[in-house]
Amino acid sequence: MIDDFVREGARRMLAAALEAEVNQYIAELAAERDDRGHGLVVRSGHHRPRIVTTAAGPVEVTASASASP
Repeated sequence: MIDDFVREGARRMLAAALEAEVNQYIAELAAERDDRGHGLVVRSGHHRPRIVTTAAGPVEVTASASASP
């Protein structure tokens, strides 16, 4: 039970770190536009779950995103 708790905590921390990294990347490139004025870097879609090996054991992390405003 403790292992499950530690793995869930690791999963949440990884997800938060990835979310922060994506948000920073998008913010840095928000002004980039194509010839029609559309953003070149947008946030939409999702990726398949991935297994990340941590000290707590393997942790499944799912990246997903919603469309940018």
